[in-house]
Amino acid sequence: MTPYERFIKLNTKENLWIYILIVLKRGPHYAWDMYSIIEKEFGFKPGNITPYRVLYRLEEKNYVESRLEKRKRIYKITPLGEKELEKAKDFYLEIIKKING
Repeated sequence: MTPYERFIKLNTKENLWIYILIVLKRGPHYAWDMYSIIEKEFGFKPGNITPYRVLYRLEEKNYVESRLEKRKRIYKITPLGEKELEKAKDFYLEIIKKING
C-alpha cells in the first residue's frame, strides 16, 4: 500500500464517524441509509455493519440521538456532534494550510 492509499483508507473507512455526522448535519436518517449515501456522495463503501456500529458509539457518547419511527431507528446529530464535526473540519483545514506552505 502506498502512503497515499493508506492516507485515503485512514481518512475514509477508518474515520466513518466524520461522514456520518456530515450526512446527519443535513437532516435525520436511518442507519441503513448511511451505506448508500456515503457510497454515492463520498465515493467509498463502508462495511455493511459498520455504520450501525459507528452510530451506536456516537449515540453512546451523545454525538447523535435516535428515536423510533415506524419501527425503525432514525438518527440526528446533536449540538455536541456538530461541535465535534467542526473540530474535525478545523483540523483538516490546518493540515491543508501546512501542505500548501
